[in-house]
Amino acid sequence: MDEQHIQARLISLLRQDNIRLWLEPFTTDTGDPELHNLQELAVKYAPVTGFSVEEVMSSLEFLRSDTSRKDEGNKEFKETSVASLELHLPREGEKKKRKVHLKTKLDITTQELKSRISEEFKFKHFNLILSGKKLSPGMRLDEQNVKNNSKVMVLNVTSDEAKSAMLEEEEKKRSQDEGVQRTQKGFEILSERDGSEDPTTTPFLEIADQKGNPLQIPNEERKALILAMGFHEKGRSLMKRRDHSAALCHLLLADEQFNKCNSALLNTVDNYAVLQLDIVWCYQALEQLDCLNNARQRLSRAEECFQKCYGEEKSRLKHIKGHTGGEDVLFLRLYLLQSVLAYHEGNKNQASYKLKEVERLFGQLCLDPDKITQLMSLGFSEQDARLGLRACRGDLSEAVLHITQRKKERKEMKEREREKRRRRLQDINTLVELSFSKRDAARALHQARGDVDKAYNILLDGAEAQTQTQTQTQTQSSDRQTKLDQLVSYGFQLDIADSVLRLMGDDLVLATQVLLDNQGVVPPDLLSPSPPSSSSEEPSTSSSSDNTASASSPLDEELVNEALEDIPRHEEDYLDLTLDEEQELMTRIRSCLDKQPSSSG
Repeated sequence: MDEQHIQARLISLLRQDNIRLWLEPFTTDTGDPELHNLQELAVKYAPVTGFSVEEVMSSLEFLRSDTSRKDEGNKEFKETSVASLELHLPREGEKKKRKVHLKTKLDITTQELKSRISEEFKFKHFNLILSGKKLSPGMRLDEQNVKNNSKVMVLNVTSDEAKSAMLEEEEKKRSQDEGVQRTQKGFEILSERDGSEDPTTTPFLEIADQKGNPLQIPNEERKALILAMGFHEKGRSLMKRRDHSAALCHLLLADEQFNKCNSALLNTVDNYAVLQLDIVWCYQALEQLDCLNNARQRLSRAEECFQKCYGEEKSRLKHIKGHTGGEDVLFLRLYLLQSVLAYHEGNKNQASYKLKEVERLFGQLCLDPDKITQLMSLGFSEQDARLGLRACRGDLSEAVLHITQRKKERKEMKEREREKRRRRLQDINTLVELSFSKRDAARALHQARGDVDKAYNILLDGAEAQTQTQTQTQTQSSDRQTKLDQLVSYGFQLDIADSVLRLMGDDLVLATQVLLDNQGVVPPDLLSPSPPSSSSEEPSTSSSSDNTASASSPLDEELVNEALEDIPRHEEDYLDLTLDEEQELMTRIRSCLDKQPSSSG
């Protein structure tokens, strides 16, 4: 761990001093100047990092050669598509883990790469790990996000336990992949539902603001947002069970969907910022130090999003909710992760500064168990008690009023929703009484956003369009029959006249000419499989097609129900952190910082 810390700290210092080790004089392979300059840097940086000159010198040498190697490797990859992978091999006896570089194409499978590694390094049973995930043997490397300069860990499995461990790992991966697919399918089904059917039998999701008012956003963006929030909730559910690996898979998919949404929308809600925190939390839980740069970007994104969403000093948040105490748990996590990041980059001063902020917030957010008990004795749930006390910064009397008010607001929101459904069903029945189908009436009402008069006009326009289509079809059919009768009146046989007229695209002049030229028979060169008749090309307009389209299979309903299980019933569930994990990490970082000498920030 010391090597990683010193290298991270040196990289930061080199950036500050604008020193590039891959340029001369540091790239000179021979002569004293190179050693002299690295020696000077080592002497300069040793007191700052708290490590010896020899240790700093060794790390500078490594960084110089590693940077030069990567530069050459990048050129080679660009020209030949041959990538360089950094393999972390298992330790042998008392030796440290070895790092080697292996050149390979990325369009080969993991199994092919394992065969090469087995042949070159004599390993028999092992797994390949990238960013905390096991690479699947049957998949290509580039399909699993393996890139040029990727760091891949070779994890040995002893021969005795190899079979059972690998089978268990494969089963876990299969189960995880299946879980992701089922979650995606469930929320895709929900995202396709527009609320035009009876919500008591066909659940659907609606994007609403904090007051429960539906947000009017483009349909494609709405679908992406539902998928994003669905993956996020599933990921949070897995995080609560401390299954951070599976959680991270879902959270990254949520991030992909959020990025399809309008940036202006993301700046008005805190969902996107919370997602960035959750992703980085999984990074630290899985000890994915190779994701430090990505973590820094995500934390910066989260902080910026919180500021835009909540306003300066949370002024906008206070205006909307009347309090800001509940959201302090999000800032505790943000500052804690920033402290962890600064520590791993070797910046002790910044890490300590952020950790002090964390400890201050932690003191405010730690709740008196007696107060929670008192609130629960009044009939409030433990979750409501915890959220209420944090929102009111520990004031018991204020918390009682706050929770009571929130319960009243939730009750009123449910009553408004029930009333909206009642009115909607009443309006649908009104349109059905005017001879429209229930399905068409529901769809038109949804399209008109609940305005029954507009829905009636939509249905009328649709009926007129359908009538015009049917009239046009009937006219075309009548016109064709007139042409056919004319050919028969010329003395041609009905079936032959019909075939030639169809082959000539219902052109009477051409059909007449062909029949005259070929003595009333179909010429051989026109004999070929006939295309479908015009009547068969018309789409079905019967009501049965609507019924089929709206029907859901038992599997669909099962997937939807699974998806809905992960959506919390409390709108502030994401703020209800026990802070147990946070306290563990705080203690660990404080212990590490106390052991390290000071560094400049």
